[in-house]
Amino acid sequence: MSRLYVLAITILALSFMAYGVVQWQASQEESQESFEVSLTPDFIAEALKSDIYSESGKLSHKIDAQRMEHYAGLSFTHFEFPQYTLYPNDDSPPWQLAASEGTLYNNNRVVLKNRVILEATEPNSLIQEIHCKYLELDLNTNIISSDQTILIQGKDFTMYGSGLIIDLNTKQMTLTEHVQTIYKKTTS
Repeated sequence: MSRLYVLAITILALSFMAYGVVQWQASQEESQESFEVSLTPDFIAEALKSDIYSESGKLSHKIDAQRMEHYAGLSFTHFEFPQYTLYPNDDSPPWQLAASEGTLYNNNRVVLKNRVILEATEPNSLIQEIHCKYLELDLNTNIISSDQTILIQGKDFTMYGSGLIIDLNTKQMTLTEHVQTIYKKTTS
């Protein structure tokens, strides 16, 4: 009986181990499959052009992008080469914002990366262009911020620094850390 008892226990232990291995493999396959499904966009748009209006019916901003991928399950939209035209609340001239890639989250927050350029459309604006690698934009408030290195080009000057907050509605700009400003001599 002792041999039969040991044999039964051994078979039972091997059965539990085989069952555990099968369950472990099945769970790995399910997690891999769900990961792949979540990375598949719900829809894709090529050569996207979109005008967004405020609740009062005023043009808030425009979006142009070479490609857009929307992921509803992950609550974001990814853009390739997005260009935003931002219209301040006071009907002043718009600003244009471009980057190599951008991500729009459900809370109307946009993260722009790689070759980010903010340009004034008003020819007499004190600040003409702002260049950086990373920038965040809140489409609800028109506040732009970055904690990265910034290059600001304006009328007769170039400014270097890091960290930036711009409120397009009030036209206030705060540079967190000023590094250097180079003034150009104008010829009259």
